[in-house]
Amino acid sequence: MFAFRASEAGFSRESSMFEFVRKHTKIMMGLMFLLIIPSFVLFGLEGYTNMRDRGEAVARVDGRDITRAEWDAAHRNQVDQLRQSMPTLDPKLLDSPEARYGTLERLVRERVLAAAAEKASLGTSDQRLARELQSHPVIASLRGPDGKLDMQRYRELVGRQGMTPEMFENQIRSQLSVQQVLAGVSDSSFVTPAHAGVALGAFLERREVQVARFDAAAYAGKVTPTDAELEAFYKANPQLFQAPEQANIEYVVLDLESVRKGIKPNEADLKTYYEQNQARQAAQEQRRASHILVAAPQNAPPAEREKARARAEEILAQVRKSPGSFAELARKNSQDPGSAARGGDLDFFTRGAMTKPFEEAAFALKKGETSGIVETEFGYHIIRLTDLKAPQQRSFEQMRPELEAEAARQQAQRKFAETADAFSNAVYEQSEGLKNVAERFGLELRTANATRTPAPGATGALANTRFLGALFAPESVEKKRNTEAVEIGPNQLAAGRVTQYMPARTQPFEEVKAQVRQRVVAQRAAELARKEGMDRLAAWKANPPSASLPPAQVVSREDAGKLPQPVVEAALRADPAALPSFMGVDLGAQGYAVVKVNKSLPRQAPPPEVAQQERQQVAQLWANAETQAYYQQLKKRFKAQIQVPQPAPRAEEAPRNE
Repeated sequence: MFAFRASEAGFSRESSMFEFVRKHTKIMMGLMFLLIIPSFVLFGLEGYTNMRDRGEAVARVDGRDITRAEWDAAHRNQVDQLRQSMPTLDPKLLDSPEARYGTLERLVRERVLAAAAEKASLGTSDQRLARELQSHPVIASLRGPDGKLDMQRYRELVGRQGMTPEMFENQIRSQLSVQQVLAGVSDSSFVTPAHAGVALGAFLERREVQVARFDAAAYAGKVTPTDAELEAFYKANPQLFQAPEQANIEYVVLDLESVRKGIKPNEADLKTYYEQNQARQAAQEQRRASHILVAAPQNAPPAEREKARARAEEILAQVRKSPGSFAELARKNSQDPGSAARGGDLDFFTRGAMTKPFEEAAFALKKGETSGIVETEFGYHIIRLTDLKAPQQRSFEQMRPELEAEAARQQAQRKFAETADAFSNAVYEQSEGLKNVAERFGLELRTANATRTPAPGATGALANTRFLGALFAPESVEKKRNTEAVEIGPNQLAAGRVTQYMPARTQPFEEVKAQVRQRVVAQRAAELARKEGMDRLAAWKANPPSASLPPAQVVSREDAGKLPQPVVEAALRADPAALPSFMGVDLGAQGYAVVKVNKSLPRQAPPPEVAQQERQQVAQLWANAETQAYYQQLKKRFKAQIQVPQPAPRAEEAPRNE
């Protein structure tokens, strides 16, 4: 629904409009990623800034170290938040080297912005803090019918995060101050319609092309290497046929499940959780409303907004005169394209789904009532409440199994830190083996064959690079001692021991002969495809009428057809003043392509509403770029350094144009 929910048609066009930007522009994607800073407003706050473990420094900002313990705590918070919001998310994705490094980058960013806020003396007033706390949906659920905050439940809520209300409020105050650092840049950025039009026109222009493909697979049958050639390739490339170093290991894992065994919550705890659940359910009441929108952006001239309000007043008078005509009036007058055709219907929604003034008005209505004029940043609304669904309340006994599981989980989380310390000490003190440790903590003693890097399909401890690194450290390999307790995930520790070590070796030729043949055939087939493609390119350039090419097609960054993206990019880079022209595109292992670019075509003009959305997105990207540039300057000013290596990106063979 336009201006409210991305799932409606108005926003579905906007979200798909720049799909090609995300696919083809790493810079823009990076900007958007870096600007999405997690909100540590309530859940997931474990006060990691209070953990001043002066262990290994992994980064430094403004002369202050960020330790590995702080990094681990920040990543644990981030993972917990993601798992709460997306319970079906694969945990392996959250503990990858890339994900952990991303957490460190965000932690550095927070420290840089905090330093900038401190140097600029940016503060947050008590009134601003109060407004922020009042608007938070979880805190709002703690208010009673009289509107007063239940302070006991509030203390319990923040206490479960290891904080007092004062600590929590100070942290929110600090976050609000930090937000001001970049607001001056992002809020003052603008792009003129002319500049946006030039940028979009250049990026989305089209080309009429004819493409001849020379696929490597078609030449594989022409390659018949001899055994001598295969052996020569094997000897020249021994690194391709290495069997990695391996180790037979035993290991144990301490996690919440193992700690939770034997925990039985008492009745008082269960009833407390039940009452909290009732409050959460009450906050999830669903309402269905229809609305009529007279659009008037906040930045519109006052005269234009007054005109829009007057029009809304006229429509409201018609609604008051004939309440049954609301849907028809919405179809004729509403400027929300996502709901107007449905008579203004917005379907069911809960608190937090709509902009604040709209939500307050909708939740103040009784079924069948119509509001007055409601002003939001999108314009003026007339709202009619058509239905509501109260959440189904279940009895204490009905919820007991869920409550017991949740209470046990939370108690296990609190107990885990104490157990983890004992576990870490035990694996160190009994360094010659893990059998006694497993028996003491009721853990399974597991065995496996491990390599220094995670094997395909590996899970748990065997997919964790830090754990594998500890196993293959010289002391572990040579002395067969226990590793230290390594954190392999949120509330998960593992310790292991090498029982047998096998160093890396080059596999014998006879064992890998089939792999050698496959590589040689693929390499030579690609070379044959490239040679024939380059020969055809030279001949067709010399005599264009002799070119044998398939029918022409029109391609762009929005629509590549069935062509490889490198071919499309090469065609779009062709000089429009020199068309028609031929070019070759080396597709690496896939072969070669000869491209004839016939002519350049302007992009097709989008509908007015889409053009407006595009201009807004260009302006947003520009603001993001300026904000990121300012942040880079702040990093230099405060001497921000990350002292651990960035995970190497997967190698991608870059195509060559000729």
